[in-house]
Amino acid sequence: MTSHKIGFLHPGDMGISLAAAAQKSGHTAYWVSAGRSAQTRARADEHDLLDARTLADLCAACSYIVSICPPHAAEEVAQQVAAHSFQGFYIDANAIAPQRARRIGLSLEEAGADFVDGGIIGGPAWEPGRTWLHLSGPRAEKVAACFVGSPLQTNILGPDPGKASALKMCFAANTKGTTALMCAILAAAENLGVREDLFRQWSIGGGNMAERAAEQVRGVTSKAWRFEGEMREISSTFEEAGVPGGFHAAAAVLYSRIAQFKDAPSKPSLETVLAALLQEEA
Repeated sequence: MTSHKIGFLHPGDMGISLAAAAQKSGHTAYWVSAGRSAQTRARADEHDLLDARTLADLCAACSYIVSICPPHAAEEVAQQVAAHSFQGFYIDANAIAPQRARRIGLSLEEAGADFVDGGIIGGPAWEPGRTWLHLSGPRAEKVAACFVGSPLQTNILGPDPGKASALKMCFAANTKGTTALMCAILAAAENLGVREDLFRQWSIGGGNMAERAAEQVRGVTSKAWRFEGEMREISSTFEEAGVPGGFHAAAAVLYSRIAQFKDAPSKPSLETVLAALLQEEA
């Protein structure tokens, strides 16, 4: 198997697991330290990623670049790579609408890169069978080969860029959208003075839905800052597909209200989360 130099923009919790998967497959993982946080540097150092220091040097050194960043930054990152006339394979693995993925692909191909659309389903890829990287595009098989023998599972959806992103959007519309719905339900019940009554109704028959709902709402707080942008991308995806996108646009607003808990040292209490959900933007 040919060993490649693969750059990761940027190695957060998910990105660092993909970099480790590439290393396990025999490749060399790079990152860019310029402008990154101390936490990102610590992750990169822990997993022996090579520091290209600047994006220009990364583009010159690597034949593959994987973009894993918050949805709102996906296009800007791609534009920065295109500006350096990157000539290798660019994999956009961000949670973005398929029409945005196709737009990014066209701009990179015009700059001379090969574009592959990616969609990640599952948590960080540390255990086999739990994380899937879906790929679409004419050269998708080249990217899939970079992760053979690693915990990351790959699946090729065909030659059309946008399909991998579409699958990701539809999948997340359920998993993260229903969590946003639960946030809205509990916040409304709290404001109407019937939350405890709702919990009692849910408990009839011995179920633990009340406990599960409370943990679901508290547990999403650390990720809400990322999910806000993803909900907007899902809303855009639905509108493009001829389906009303209002539900997920509202979900984005809900997540924006609890984005403040991103760096909280522990999960906030349910009461604290509900108070934040009921706080309208100024």
